[in-house]
Amino acid sequence: MQEHQHFKNYHIESRTFTGRVLLTSILILGLTAVLLYRYYSLQVINHEDYATQSDNNRILVQTISPQRGLIFDADGKLLADNRPSYILSLVPENIRNIDKTIELLRTLVTVNDSHVDDFYKSLKANRRPYQAIPLRFRLTEEEIAKIAVNEYRLDGVEVQAKLVRHYPAGALFAHSIGYVGKINDREWNNFDEEQIKRYQGVHTIGKIGLEKSYEDILFGEVGYRNVEVNARIRVLRTLEQQNPIQGKDLQLHIDSYLQQVAVDALGDRRGAVVAIDVETGGVLSIVSSPSYDPNLFVTGISHKNYNALRNSLDIPLFDRALQGRYPPASTVKPMMGLAGLSEKVISRSYKIFDPGYYQLENDNRLYRDWKRTGHGIVNVHKAIVQSSDTFFYDLAFRMGVDRIHNFGSQFGLGEKTGIDLPSERRGLWPSREWKKQTQRLPWFPGDTINLGIGQGYALATPLQLATMVTTIANRGKHLQPQVVKSVDGELLPPKIINQIETDDRYWDHIFKAMKDVMHASNGTARRAGSKSSYLMAGKTGTAQVVGIKQNEKYDSEALKERHRDHALFVGFAPLDNPKIAVSVIVENGESGSGTAAPIARKMFDAHLLHKKPTQQTTVKLASNILKYRSADSDSQSPLVELGPRSAD
Repeated sequence: MQEHQHFKNYHIESRTFTGRVLLTSILILGLTAVLLYRYYSLQVINHEDYATQSDNNRILVQTISPQRGLIFDADGKLLADNRPSYILSLVPENIRNIDKTIELLRTLVTVNDSHVDDFYKSLKANRRPYQAIPLRFRLTEEEIAKIAVNEYRLDGVEVQAKLVRHYPAGALFAHSIGYVGKINDREWNNFDEEQIKRYQGVHTIGKIGLEKSYEDILFGEVGYRNVEVNARIRVLRTLEQQNPIQGKDLQLHIDSYLQQVAVDALGDRRGAVVAIDVETGGVLSIVSSPSYDPNLFVTGISHKNYNALRNSLDIPLFDRALQGRYPPASTVKPMMGLAGLSEKVISRSYKIFDPGYYQLENDNRLYRDWKRTGHGIVNVHKAIVQSSDTFFYDLAFRMGVDRIHNFGSQFGLGEKTGIDLPSERRGLWPSREWKKQTQRLPWFPGDTINLGIGQGYALATPLQLATMVTTIANRGKHLQPQVVKSVDGELLPPKIINQIETDDRYWDHIFKAMKDVMHASNGTARRAGSKSSYLMAGKTGTAQVVGIKQNEKYDSEALKERHRDHALFVGFAPLDNPKIAVSVIVENGESGSGTAAPIARKMFDAHLLHKKPTQQTTVKLASNILKYRSADSDSQSPLVELGPRSAD
C-alpha cells in the first residue's frame, strides 16, 4: 500500500500563531489596563478613603476624662474629691468570646452578677469602637497581680488607674452634696447629640444633690488622644493629644462643724435641721436624718446594700429637709400675728378671752386649745409666747383665707424656695381656689380656723420653714437660700425674692414676742433659752400625726411611736443683729419645746460662740485646691495598663 505524505502548511501555521499572539497580547494589555485602573483607583481616586481606613486600623481615638471639680465647705475642708482606683475593663472588639473571658476572670478576681449585668448594659449603650467598658472597680494589688500573670490568656482585658469620686465625710453630707453614679439607660436615652458626644468614655454622672444640680460646672470638658496601635490593639505611641479641661471647684456656705453639731443633736431620731445665714441666705447646715454613705453608689451599689436602704422603715434615702412635707403647726403663729397687725385686723392691744376652745356661731363643734383650761385674757404677744391656739383661731376667722394665703405666700409658703439643690418639693399653703381645683369642694370656715394654727391642709418642708423665719429675722427681706458660695473663687451674690413692707413697730412687736418665747418665765421654750449669754428668738410647734376625737385627750403611751406628734421649732439669733436662722423637725418627737428647741439652741451656740475663726479661710481654700489638684494630676496617667391639734 502506498503511503501518502503530508506536508506542513507554513502559511496556515503562521496565521494561527499570529492570531494566538495577538489574542494573548490583547488579554495581557486588558489585564494590564485593569491593573493600572485599579492602581489608579486605589492611589488617586479613593486614596483618602483607604488612607483613612488604614489609619483607623492603625490609629485609635481615646477619650480622656476630665478631673471633676472639687467641693469644699465654708472653711476650705474638702467634702468631695477624686481618688485613683484600679479598674478592670474589657474591649469587646478585641475579645473573641466575651462570656468565656468573663468566666476566666471570675476564676482570678471577684466578679459578681451585678458587675456582669452593668457591663452588658454599658455594652448596649452608645460607645465608640474599641472603647473599654468597666467590669470591676477598686481592684486590690493581689487581683492586679493575678491578671498580670495571666495576661497572655486575656486579650482585650485592661487594668487602668482612673480617678473615682470620693466623699471623705461619708453620710454627713449625703443628701446635700449627693453623689455620682453610673450613667444608666434612661439617662443615655435622654441625652441629646452634644451630651452623647460629651459623655463618650465617661461612666459616671451626678445623680442627686449638688453633684446633679452643678453637673455642667463640676464635669469640665472631655479631652482625647490619637494613639498608634499594633495588630493586637496595644498602644505603641501617642500621635496627638488634647488635654481635658478640669471641672470648676465649688465652695459652700455649709459649715462642716455646724453640720456635725446638727447630726449629733438629732442623734438616732428621724428629722431634719436647716440653718441659714440671715444676711446672705447661705445655707450653713442642712441635715436629714437618718443618712447613708454616698460612696456606696459611686461605682455601683450592691443589691444587698441597696435593698437594705430602700426597705428600711426609716427611709434614709429620703431627704426630709427638701422633700419632707409636714404641718407647720404653731411655727407659723409669728407670721400670722404679723399678718393680723399688717392687715389691720387686730391691733397690738387687741385681746380675747381664751377658755380653752373656740366655737363658731351656730356650730356645735369646739376647736380645742392645746391647753384644756385655756390661757385667760390674751393679746397677740401673749398668744405667741404661750402659743394660744384659741387666739389664732379667732384671728384666722377674722382675716379670712384670702388674706392669710396672700400674706403667707410672701414668705415662700406653698412654693419652692428656689434653692440650688434638685428634687425640692413644693409646700402647700392652701387657698379656696386650690381646694376647688383639687377636691371639687368649697372652702369652709373650719378650714380657715385650722389654717390659723398651721394645721389642716397646710404643709411645709423644713427648708421652707427656715426660709420663712429667715425672712422674719430680716424684717421682710425674702432671700433665696443658696448652698454654693462661690464657683472657682467667684462669689455668687445673694438673691432677693421680694421685700415685705409693713410698719417697723409690728416687726418689733413680733421680735419681742419671739424673744419672750425663749427668755420669759412663761415662754414655751424658756428651758432651751435659759442661761444664754445672748438673746434669741423662736417659736415652738407640735404637729398632729393622727386625728384625735373631740372629747379624747392625746395619750402618748397609747399611740405607736410613729403615730406620735412631730416636734418643730423655728428661730434666729442674736435678737438685735440676727446672724443665723434655724428650723428643726423631729418626727414623732412630741414636744417642740422639749425636743426640737434644744437642738436649735445647740446650733445657735455652735455658730455664735464656738465657731472657729475663719480669717484665713480664703488662703486655706486656695492651698487645699492646689494640694488636691496636684494629687489628682499625679493620678491622671494610667498606673497599670495591660492589654387638727397644735401644741406649744
